[in-house]
Amino acid sequence: MDKVMRMSSEKGVVIFTKSSCCLCYAVQILFRDLRVQPTIHEIDNDPDCREIEKALLRLGCSTAVPAVFVGGKLVGSTNEVTSLHLSGSLVPLIKPYQSILY
Repeated sequence: MDKVMRMSSEKGVVIFTKSSCCLCYAVQILFRDLRVQPTIHEIDNDPDCREIEKALLRLGCSTAVPAVFVGGKLVGSTNEVTSLHLSGSLVPLIKPYQSILY
């Protein structure tokens, strides 16, 4: 759990993914379209993959990946991020991390 908390607070927007997950890719594209360059942690390339998955689920993710953190706080998985975006609440949340040059 400590590793996940440390990794999730390294940058403004952090996404835990797996390389074979299409929903992970879709969430990454959404953030890039919103001019945010998220830090991506592909957990299937991490020797602690199973422990990271368990920690993400314990933190409250509905699925282990994708798991999105903004400002070190868990936003959620695909459903939560999509709901925030459709309601207009995602952009204000990520505004400090948007790039004008991106």
